[in-house]
Amino acid sequence: MQSLALIENWPVPTAAAAVVRADGTVAGAHGPTGHRFPLASVTKPLAAYAALVACEEGAVELDEPAGPDGCTVRHLLAHTSGLAFDEHRVAAPPGTRRLYSNAGFEVLGDHIAKATDIPFAEYLRQGVLEPLGMASTSLDGSPAKDGVSTVDDLVRFAAEVQAPRLLDPRTVREAMSVVHPGLPGVLPGYGHQKPNDWGLGFEIRDGKSPHWTGAASSPRTFGHFGQSGTFLWIDPEAGAACVALTDRAFGPWAVEAWPPFTDAVLAELRR
Repeated sequence: MQSLALIENWPVPTAAAAVVRADGTVAGAHGPTGHRFPLASVTKPLAAYAALVACEEGAVELDEPAGPDGCTVRHLLAHTSGLAFDEHRVAAPPGTRRLYSNAGFEVLGDHIAKATDIPFAEYLRQGVLEPLGMASTSLDGSPAKDGVSTVDDLVRFAAEVQAPRLLDPRTVREAMSVVHPGLPGVLPGYGHQKPNDWGLGFEIRDGKSPHWTGAASSPRTFGHFGQSGTFLWIDPEAGAACVALTDRAFGPWAVEAWPPFTDAVLAELRR
């Protein structure tokens, strides 16, 4: 895919990208796809997938109590727990606001570790990474932001999400559906959004503006970006997913570069 070569114009030391179709075929790749990059918040979809595996295995339930009073596993996954961004303190009642929360994912990881008697990083490895052959991916700290991976590994994950083998497809459809519709909130890096729609660990594009995906991205597009200059989106209308990893922190360069890149990828897919 010629559009992927646009990453060469990004003001970053190192970048790699790939597109994988819903049938699992790689449509194209560019750059050092085997290079390990810090994922920052692109860790969250991986952690969420492990949490959903735990639900299907019966270790936890989406609506069981977890975290602050009145909070559930579902609240933690959907950033509606009321926990603050990076502090383990309650800033709002559960289910009333979309407060993007690293702390919420840390509470989630602790909850699953206690329920399974397996450290969360090991549970992620056994439940998701190993079955998908993601040998270059590891979680070296917080389940909110301390994953390290490669484009090659995340292509395997993006193929799984589009055609699930580890989870019931109905579970994945629920994960990409809005939880607590209509809640406002701040999308980090892009300001206040009303509504700020989110699924179970995946951000949902809907009609958000501004946004890190493209003008041509369908409202059903879902995924995540990270402050380390990383993103993964899946566009069901396009029947494809795109992974891009860099080693420069998110900032104005990414706000400027990512949407036209995504639009170019989508245009080439349509052709």
